Amino acid sequence: MNHLFTILMAQSSDGSGPGLMANVVLFGSIILIFYFMIIRPQQKRQKERQKMVENMKKGDKVVTTGGIHGIISGMDEKTVLVQIADNVKVKLDKGSVTIISSDPEPIK
Repeated sequence: MNHLFTILMAQSSDGSGPGLMANVVLFGSIILIFYFMIIRPQQKRQKERQKMVENMKKGDKVVTTGGIHGIISGMDEKTVLVQIADNVKVKLDKGSVTIISSDPEPIK
């Protein structure tokens, strides 16, 4: 294995720099590092968030991206009706919900 690495990193015969194969290995390893450090974790978080939004139900306590705390009192295909106080309900986009808790507290 070490011998293969030495061959790949060897200088070209004219002394102009690393060979083509060394550059391919270098760029390939950089792409793999970016994939496992940035892209893959982001895809995992996105799937978890999508699952959370799909599992919302009436009565769940939620917090929105704007910091509004409330309880889901109704749902549509793309929107959620959130009760934030007595007789005060706000219609929000499902994507604006950031935290969901299944044990609602009574609104005071």
